[in-house]
Amino acid sequence: MLDIQGYTKTYGGNKKAVDDIHLQVQPGDIYGFIGHNGAGKSTTIRAVVGVLDFTDGEIYIDGHSVKSEPMPCKKMTAYIPDNPDLYENLTGIQYLNFIADVFEIDADQRAQRIQKYADMFEITDALGDLISSYSHGMKQKVAIISALIHEPKLMVLDEPFVGLDPKASFTLKQIMHEMCEQGAAVFFSTHVLDVAEKLCNKIAIIKQGKIIAQGTMDELTQGQSLEEVFLEVEDEK
Repeated sequence: MLDIQGYTKTYGGNKKAVDDIHLQVQPGDIYGFIGHNGAGKSTTIRAVVGVLDFTDGEIYIDGHSVKSEPMPCKKMTAYIPDNPDLYENLTGIQYLNFIADVFEIDADQRAQRIQKYADMFEITDALGDLISSYSHGMKQKVAIISALIHEPKLMVLDEPFVGLDPKASFTLKQIMHEMCEQGAAVFFSTHVLDVAEKLCNKIAIIKQGKIIAQGTMDELTQGQSLEEVFLEVEDEK
């Protein structure tokens, strides 16, 4: 579903923010991408979703090149950044309908999906209010619903649990599992290693722009906690 081949991002002519990354996310994977601040997680994620251009390497989504076929890639991908920017002069329902228009979702399907996810995240009664009146957590919920409205094949999230209350975090995890059971894939960054350990079937650890460990959760941990493994490989490399 996601195939990153030799992706490199250079700033200022010679500073490599990300250096020759190779990574594959298969349908059904919940793939965690972990590392310290500045390690290259967000840079990689932004390249995957077409926000950040790049010259070296290739990124494919379901066989389509992010560089040369951006539209097919974006049609099947959902992206939730760590701090979503929503149109605050719109109401929640206006914003969700706008996103549904972008993805050409018909009236019946969008109504059903908005109702389903708004009920799950318990914000149905607030959808008529201006987004400017929402808390950070409510904005995050609207961003999540907008990302799900076109039933993406690949969900890409940058620190998705920041700002969500425990119930909303649990709901998002449920949705991730449901998506993957239906053949989609999830690729997300997180600082919360306990969450990654319980949720992900695969992990990649990035340090100073290079992937220093990757594989299935069982392969990497081998009876240890993910936190122990992360600290060990960080010290070694």
